[in-house]
Amino acid sequence: MRVSTDIGGTFTDLTAIARDGTVLFGKSHSTPPNFEQGILNVLESSNINHAEIESFVHGTTTIINALTERKGVTTALLTTKGFRDVLEIARSNRPDLFNIGFAKPEPFVPRHLRREVEERTDYKGREITPVCTRDIDAAVEYFKSEGVKAIAVCFLHSYANSAHEDETVAHVRKIWPEVHITNSAAITKEWREYERTSTTVLNAYVMPVASVYVNSLEEKLCDARLGGRKFIMQSNGGATTFAQAKQTPIHMVESGPVAGVFGAALLGEMIGLSNIIALDVGGTTAKCSLITDNRVNIITNYKIEHNDRNAGYPIMAPVVDIVEIGNGGGSIAWIDETGSLKVGPKSAGAVPGPVAYGRGGTMPTTTDACLLTGRLSPANFDNDVDLGKVEEAVASKVGAPLSLNTAEAASGIIRVAESNMLNALKLISVRKGHDPRDFSLIAFGGGGPMHCASLAAELGIKTVVVPVAAAVFSAWGMMMTDLRHDYLKTSICRTLDVTLDFLNNEWQQLEDAAHAQLLAEEVADAAIVMEYSVDMRYMGQEHTVKVSAPPAPWSSEQRQTIIDKFHSSHEKNYTFKLPETPTEIVNFHLTAFGKTEKPTVKEIDVPQTVLQDCVTEERKVCLTGDTFMNVPVYDRQKLWAGAVLKGPGIVEEVSASTLFYAGQTLQVDKYGNLIITLEG
Repeated sequence: MRVSTDIGGTFTDLTAIARDGTVLFGKSHSTPPNFEQGILNVLESSNINHAEIESFVHGTTTIINALTERKGVTTALLTTKGFRDVLEIARSNRPDLFNIGFAKPEPFVPRHLRREVEERTDYKGREITPVCTRDIDAAVEYFKSEGVKAIAVCFLHSYANSAHEDETVAHVRKIWPEVHITNSAAITKEWREYERTSTTVLNAYVMPVASVYVNSLEEKLCDARLGGRKFIMQSNGGATTFAQAKQTPIHMVESGPVAGVFGAALLGEMIGLSNIIALDVGGTTAKCSLITDNRVNIITNYKIEHNDRNAGYPIMAPVVDIVEIGNGGGSIAWIDETGSLKVGPKSAGAVPGPVAYGRGGTMPTTTDACLLTGRLSPANFDNDVDLGKVEEAVASKVGAPLSLNTAEAASGIIRVAESNMLNALKLISVRKGHDPRDFSLIAFGGGGPMHCASLAAELGIKTVVVPVAAAVFSAWGMMMTDLRHDYLKTSICRTLDVTLDFLNNEWQQLEDAAHAQLLAEEVADAAIVMEYSVDMRYMGQEHTVKVSAPPAPWSSEQRQTIIDKFHSSHEKNYTFKLPETPTEIVNFHLTAFGKTEKPTVKEIDVPQTVLQDCVTEERKVCLTGDTFMNVPVYDRQKLWAGAVLKGPGIVEEVSASTLFYAGQTLQVDKYGNLIITLEG
């Protein structure tokens, strides 16, 4: 049996697949701040025999929470003499150009903890000035007096030659073995000083937090006699070992959300969809990502806390391209100073949660609104719902200030929440030059099935898929992942001016590093698969376009093919190409996979019956305004492959409800996925 768990801000999800393809899933409330307890709770409630587990994959929000909530440790920075303020100078490009009150984000390392070391290499990695260990000794003594717990080391041009950083790390560990230390070359060998420094600092800032969390999780799993190999989900869509996760925790910054996107790509392959918008609506956030030709888009210019008013903090690590907003089932509805209704980004979380949870919550949320409009049933909550308290919260906090009755107020909350989600979907599609009508929507998370049909109608999307176990789909995606490591190296060269030996030697260095790491992680040589890509640009340009490349070693013909692909990609991205202009390779990018055996997904075996036998009730549901209508509610567990339902209707399961409207048809495929099609 393969098991995966995904910790969210509100719920902890579990999915398990046995060798015969039988799928089990579970869900329990998250347990902040001791999130690992939530994993043990959901394992227990799912009645899984721990001895039968041969593979365990885990996704967590611990790292992103530590960053956004500033719950890391006191961190210091060692950098090249003269470059102490790179972290604070940052970039001059401002997201809000005309905001005279704009302020740059405050660095995670204050200036007094940023110390310089006399050393220097040039842009080709050649030593100019050796490392002055006296500067390191003095800095370490000062850091000790200031209560520093972690040190980041980022020297100029260390992406070309990391010898000085390696020497510094070794020296610090010799004189201060207790401190956590990160050097930039261990995280990335891609250029750009500010982004590289920021990434190294953020990794150091959360390294002690990650170590405590992973060690505690590992200890509790061991105490619970959970067998098999254990992995943690990374932001690049692959998994890594517990040991590696403690060294490079920044690679877990979007650990949980990316698994759902990766799962959506795999599901698309299974059912014949190649262009997909993945939508994950959880308890705290809504996340979406674009998948083209079944390929998940990976970027290395990710930023946290970035929006139209805030420049954010760059992370130069491979991350699935995701747009994330603070809108989920637990998002709080409130009235701003202008009298407008807002939903999110603040969430009720797991504690106290929505009013309906009965844990002391008093502010109305999207979940409460869905309950009052009949979209959710009180019977599917794991507590006795006090509808009177839910009505009072919506009426007093939203209805009264806006002079609306309770049903209108609840409908308004849902409309605002869906408007926020719609904007996120446009950011990932329309704003990037893609027509959403050319894509299918795969919706998951506890809230995705509830809102997907309405959002698809707004965008003109014709096909919507609600997968099996939609509420825990991110955990399902984790089970289908391979071990993955990305190796990027900046080596700027004119594509046609360098020899093939030079290009192939660059690849060979990356391949050797990949083989060594995967073999150390007990991956068989036959299971290692590599993918190649390069970041290219025209001579004179600043930024690049990523181009997929054939396996090394390259021939002259393959080199020309790559140049031709770059011209086409540049034209697709920027509407023009310059075929007479020389091209340059900036970064070599090798992705190494340790392929794992994938569990077989079993087709559903539900006997065909009449639809009326699948109807649990006719429920009064408010779809617009304050008008209620009788809507049939179907039990998802009783629907057979090939069953066809006409909207409006609700397909209900314990952890999610799928709502579809008049003019929409829902069909069950052979795996049990719900396929909603829109007419017209």
